Amino acid sequence: MKQITKRSLGKHGPTVSSIGLGAMGMSDLYGKAERAESVATIRAALDAGIDLIDTGDFYGCGHNELLIREALDGRTRDSVVLSVRFGERRDPAGGWGGTDNSPAALKNYLAQSLQRLGTDYIDIYRPARLDPNVPIEDTIGAMADMEKAGYIRYVGLSEVSAHTIRKAHAVHPIADLQIEYSLISRGIEKETLPTLRELGIGLTAYGVLSRGLISGHWSKAREGDGDFRSINPRFQGENLDKNLQLVDKLRERARAKGVTVAQLAIAWVLAKGKDIVPLVGARNRDRLEESLGAVHFQLSPSEVEQIELTVPPGTAAGGRYNAYLMGHLDSERPETSIE
Repeated sequence: MKQITKRSLGKHGPTVSSIGLGAMGMSDLYGKAERAESVATIRAALDAGIDLIDTGDFYGCGHNELLIREALDGRTRDSVVLSVRFGERRDPAGGWGGTDNSPAALKNYLAQSLQRLGTDYIDIYRPARLDPNVPIEDTIGAMADMEKAGYIRYVGLSEVSAHTIRKAHAVHPIADLQIEYSLISRGIEKETLPTLRELGIGLTAYGVLSRGLISGHWSKAREGDGDFRSINPRFQGENLDKNLQLVDKLRERARAKGVTVAQLAIAWVLAKGKDIVPLVGARNRDRLEESLGAVHFQLSPSEVEQIELTVPPGTAAGGRYNAYLMGHLDSERPETSIE
C-alpha cells in the first residue's frame, strides 16, 4: 500500500497524516457499533500511517475517549495527534443540553478528557460549536492559558464563521478549523476557506462522504436506533432520490478511473489544497481500507474540474442539518453561504 504522506495544518498547527480518522460514529449518532471492531479499526488506521485521531468529549458521553484510550494502549504518546472537541452538554439519557464554552466549563471538560484518554496533554483542543453566551475571545483566552500550562498543544475551531475565525485568531494563533466539506457541501469555498488561507489556518474536513451518502454505505446503518441520518434532510424523501442521482453520476466517473465513488470523493478533497486534511469516519476495517485507497492515486486539475462539473456547488437537495440545528451553527450565519 502506498505510504500516507504528511501535511501541515496551516502555519500554526502540527504536521499530521494527510488523512485523519474521525471516531465519532464508533460511539454516537450513527447507530450501534461493535466495540472490538472499533478498537481494531483505530489500531489498523495507526498501523497504516494515520496519526490524526479526532473525537469529542461528548461522543457517547465519554465513551469515545475511553475507546480511543483502549486502542492506544501500548503505543507511544507522540505517535498520535489527538484532536478533541468540547462544549456540548449531555444528560444521563443521552440527550443534548446546549453549549457551554465558558472558561470554567472548558477547564472542567479538559480535566475529564485528560483522565479518560489517559494522557497529560491534548494535541488540538477546540470548541465544537460557538457559545452565543460566551465571547469567543474569552474561550480562546482560556485555551491559550491551558496551552501555556502544557495541557494542550494547539488551539482549534469548529463550525464557525469567517467573522468568528478572525476574532479568535486575533487572540491566539489558530491551528485549524474543523468543518464539513465535501463535493455536495461546498459553502466554505466562498468566504471561509479564503479567510483560512489568508490567515494561514489549516482545515480538517469532516463529512467528506456526506455521512455515507456519497459512499453508498449508509443504508444498513440507518436501520439502527439512534442514527442521526434519520432526521437529516438529505436522507429524506425526494431529497434522497435527487442526491442519489448525483452520486450515480459520480460513480460513473469513479468506475472510469477504476476506483470507488468513496475513494474519488476523498481524493477530490485531498486535491483541493495541501492545507486540507480530510477526516474519514470509518467504523470498521473494511471501510477504512477502502478510504485508504484514496491515497493510491492523485487527481489532475482537469479531473478535478470534470468532477466539479458533474456535481456543481449547490446541487445537493436538502440542508446538511435540519433547520433547528442549522440555526445553531455560527458557520451558517447570514454573512456566510448556506447550502
